[in-house]
Amino acid sequence: MGEAAKILITVKTYPVPSESYQELVCTAGVREDGTFVRLYPIDYRYRPYWEWYRKYQWIELAIEKNPKDPRPESFRPVPQAEMRPLGKPLSTKNNWAERKRVVLAQGARTMCDLRALPQDVCSLGIVRPATVREFTFEEIGRDWKPKWRTLFAQKRLFGPRQKPLEKIPYRFSYVFDCDHPRCPGHKMMIEDWELGQLYRAMRDKYDDEQVAVQKVKDKFFGQMCGDAVDTHFFVGTVLKHGTWVVLGVFWPKVVP
Repeated sequence: MGEAAKILITVKTYPVPSESYQELVCTAGVREDGTFVRLYPIDYRYRPYWEWYRKYQWIELAIEKNPKDPRPESFRPVPQAEMRPLGKPLSTKNNWAERKRVVLAQGARTMCDLRALPQDVCSLGIVRPATVREFTFEEIGRDWKPKWRTLFAQKRLFGPRQKPLEKIPYRFSYVFDCDHPRCPGHKMMIEDWELGQLYRAMRDKYDDEQVAVQKVKDKFFGQMCGDAVDTHFFVGTVLKHGTWVVLGVFWPKVVP
């Protein structure tokens, strides 16, 4: 049966292929007391449309601990259980006051402190960078590896309907310093679904990859990390490697 949970969704990662689930989306959020929860795996695009949720929207669902994932925040939806979005996403009025009340309920950590912890102790957090120095991008492979291409072909022929899943041909990263007194600096990949969607939309609009990359930088660096906003990063670990990545950005305006 699992446990009934009410979770405020804060991040969704860009989908990746899966042999068992066609594709997977890692979703993270916070409970009403501000503790972090990871929902994984979720076959988000293959669920009924009425179960689709948005960022900063509360959802209710039955969850259970994932026995294959030792990270303490990791749970999975109970099989066949419905996910129920509740109302509209929390407002940005009063400088994101509703969102802050929940998201920052337990405060922010330093990235150095989080990296010092094994992922079976802590694997999700929110950090407030002291300085975001750079936003980098590098071109990577344009095609899914042969294993996934074969899987897609098999599913199109013999399995459930396979929805197109485009690989983003660039890796985007933040370079930043945290408030730890001995911080050596951090470079962390960004896996936010919104970044991938923005890249695709701008590429299609301007028919130019370099323009699309610059538009992504304008948004995720110039706007989300600008002087006028109080930037925080949602961060989490990759189970297989234990490395930390940026899952999303929380960016209310700076309060004078």
